[in-house]
Amino acid sequence: MPRLRIRIDFDPAGPDRQLGPGKIGLLEHIAETGSISAAGRAMGMSYRRAWLLIDSLNGCFREKVIETRHGGPQGGGAALTPFGHWLVEQYRAIEQETAASVARRLAGLQTATATPGEAEPAEIKD
Repeated sequence: MPRLRIRIDFDPAGPDRQLGPGKIGLLEHIAETGSISAAGRAMGMSYRRAWLLIDSLNGCFREKVIETRHGGPQGGGAALTPFGHWLVEQYRAIEQETAASVARRLAGLQTATATPGEAEPAEIKD
């Protein structure tokens, strides 16, 4: 089945004014690990890249998406703010609602997808 990926471009659009599966995944990993660096490693990116993505999210919205704690005896860390949790929930709801509304069309696209070496495209059923 084809996957649907949602990216939201805020006006004025730019790389710092977008929300998509990568940034949401990073927020989810931060929520799981309590760490920007661990979340970045889990996604195969550097701490710097992860921090830049979080910084762009914090600059895009009126409220911060994460809170950080500086190192010390207990060490540092990061956690999603209530707004950060809400943002993830809203994005995932948009994904689910959109996927549900286009499921029939996605199935039609899947039916029309040729397998490698197939001579003719499959019959399309509407």
